[in-house]
Amino acid sequence: MTGRSPQILRSDALDNRERILDAARALFAAEGLDVPMREIARRAGVGPATLYRRFPTKQMLVTEVFTDEMRACHAIVDEGRAEPDPWRGFRLVIEKICELHARNRGFTDAFMSAHPKEVDLAASREQTLNAIAELARRAKKTGHLRADFVLDDLILMLMAHRGIRATSAAARLTASRRFAALMIQAFQA
Repeated sequence: MTGRSPQILRSDALDNRERILDAARALFAAEGLDVPMREIARRAGVGPATLYRRFPTKQMLVTEVFTDEMRACHAIVDEGRAEPDPWRGFRLVIEKICELHARNRGFTDAFMSAHPKEVDLAASREQTLNAIAELARRAKKTGHLRADFVLDDLILMLMAHRGIRATSAAARLTASRRFAALMIQAFQA
């Protein structure tokens, strides 16, 4: 028998799952993906066995935690692509993606990493990057985006953005906005 019927969780198991996801979201956002699974279990108030029963691999947990952020990322790119002026749309994408990444350090890690077993996140990342590449082609045609811009420049930007360190979330957001403005200026023809 290859198909399994969906398992209905008891209320306590469902509560444990939600506590695990909440703890993982908070820890990944603050510290990135290097947080040990044991720390996530401890913060969630469950044992490691409970954590691994629900999420056998860290990649499975990462994928589940960042589903909403990937949707938000897609929405940002869709908003930029819908903008009648492609350069303005491109700038909007840079600003909003930097802000999204500033608010959640772990999302940058998840977006940039490749977990071959977790196809959903990889496919979603590829879809987002392809949409940005299409927007960049349109912005180049207007003459506002540098002719030598390549998608790898965006990847490099995200890697550099990952290095922003600040003492508070507000300071990180301020630094992120300044960084985005500098990147837009660098990308402009």
